[in-house]
Amino acid sequence: MSRPARPFDQGLFRRVLAFTRPHRTLFLVTFGLTVLLSGIAVLRPLLMGDMIDKYALTGDAAGLLRMALIVLGLLVAETLLTFHQAFWTSWLGQAVSFQLRTRLFDHVLAFKLRFFDRTPIGTLVTRVISDIETIEDIFSQGLLSILGDLLKLVVVVVVMFAVNWKLALLSMAPVPLLLWGTRIFKDSIQRSFEDVRTHVARLNAFVQEHIQGMAIVQSFGREAQEMRKFQAINREHRAAHIRSVMAYSIFFPFVEVLAALSLAFLVWWGVKDALAGTASFGDIVAYILFINMLYRPIRQLADRFNVLQMGLVGSERVFRLLDTEEVIADNGTRAARGVRGHIQVRDLWFAYGDGRDGHEPDWVLKGIDLDIPAGTTVALVGATGSGKSSVINVLSRAYEHQRGQVLLDGVPVQDYRLADLRRCISVVLQDVFLFSGTVHDNITLHDPAITRAQVEDAAREVGADAFIRRLPRGYDTDVRERGGILSTGQRQLLAFIRAMVHRPAVLVLDEATSSVDSASEQLIQEATERITKGRTSIVIAHRLSTVQNADRIVVMDKGRIIEQGGHQELLALRGAYRRLYDLQFR
Repeated sequence: MSRPARPFDQGLFRRVLAFTRPHRTLFLVTFGLTVLLSGIAVLRPLLMGDMIDKYALTGDAAGLLRMALIVLGLLVAETLLTFHQAFWTSWLGQAVSFQLRTRLFDHVLAFKLRFFDRTPIGTLVTRVISDIETIEDIFSQGLLSILGDLLKLVVVVVVMFAVNWKLALLSMAPVPLLLWGTRIFKDSIQRSFEDVRTHVARLNAFVQEHIQGMAIVQSFGREAQEMRKFQAINREHRAAHIRSVMAYSIFFPFVEVLAALSLAFLVWWGVKDALAGTASFGDIVAYILFINMLYRPIRQLADRFNVLQMGLVGSERVFRLLDTEEVIADNGTRAARGVRGHIQVRDLWFAYGDGRDGHEPDWVLKGIDLDIPAGTTVALVGATGSGKSSVINVLSRAYEHQRGQVLLDGVPVQDYRLADLRRCISVVLQDVFLFSGTVHDNITLHDPAITRAQVEDAAREVGADAFIRRLPRGYDTDVRERGGILSTGQRQLLAFIRAMVHRPAVLVLDEATSSVDSASEQLIQEATERITKGRTSIVIAHRLSTVQNADRIVVMDKGRIIEQGGHQELLALRGAYRRLYDLQFR
């Protein structure tokens, strides 16, 4: 059983049109050009008919030449108007898509990390790129083109009946069949296009995910299996395209046959009337041109209406993303100037799920109490999944906690402006992400306030200046996508410089040395001792050798703090920390 075609959504259409308000003048100009072209189009058949009757058949060569020049001038004017109409409608579509894409990306930038945890990257790419391109088509190939075709149809039909109603009826005899076929074609092609858009999103998500995880695919020899999955998705995508091609392959010849029938009826009856003196040969020539002008818009209307409809389908997906309320509340008004870095955590409860299904959330942190005086270094240790990184996620408001308080210099973190809060907290993660661009840009993140001298000073402080200068263009070397030309240790060092150059009040090292070699680790350890002086530092590590000099070590297990104290103090307790220590060093 075939799926019914989607009805036209007027509310969604009005919402799309609202984006033309900043370009209201351009929209009115393009609409005016569309109306003008619809009126000019019918003049050519009428002038051609007069050329035949008044000048060609009477042998008036001068008059024939004069009329030919008029028709030529009309063609030139129509060509120029068509060019401007096509150019400005496309410009309008690009302006709307630019505005909408900018607004959508800005909205996505503010989403909580929880949203990205459950949304495929490929789907988001499809929304920001491909779906907005279909909205651009609403203006460049849909709305104004449909209005132009409808106006042209009305004008042509009115003129045909005004000149000779009998020839008009004969010419339009097959039109009911055409309208019936057009409706079937429109519904069929709309369903096919919707399927194509759905499968494009699936393809984007699959390809994005597997290119990012190519190392895993190849390491475990999954190439053949993943290829079979891709072929299955690709076959569905191809089948949807073939269904649309099949609809076009049937509909366009069908229209040509009906146009030929109209022409046959016209010639058969028109010539008979012309010989009887009730019609002229000029009328026959004019109506031959009118038939082409009649059938072409009807044939294009179905196609253009589907462009409009698919633009609305794309806009529905875009607006659904725009309407998603997954942004982090930025209601704070306090600036983070002069923050010393005193962190207090009081009875903190946190879960990555929100518990909206009515069940108790799966708590990751359970009643955490922690006090980190400004300028001290605290290490968080424990088994994987004990909640160490979650403490950092809540501190920087990457995720919002459900219960308790997190204070920075005695002020709840929610009271700070979000950008200010994150500016005073620098995080170095285990999995370093580098953008395509230069070493300098990846360190500064395009912040013009950070100078090259500051970057080089931070690099020397880390001990990475020497290896950077050995790169082909030094600090101006393009690291390629995800820092592909650098080793894991080198990427980690750049991330460390990135954190240091922003001079944060709070420095967080989340397994920052776990992926580097011994020589790089030694460099980072030495730099850490320098940069942590006078700065609050939180170090998350599995390697206990990297945290022994911390002012305090906090041992976590299953979301709770079970021990805390100095290295020797915790060893003497012979508890969880001692067991971790013995596992690593014995």
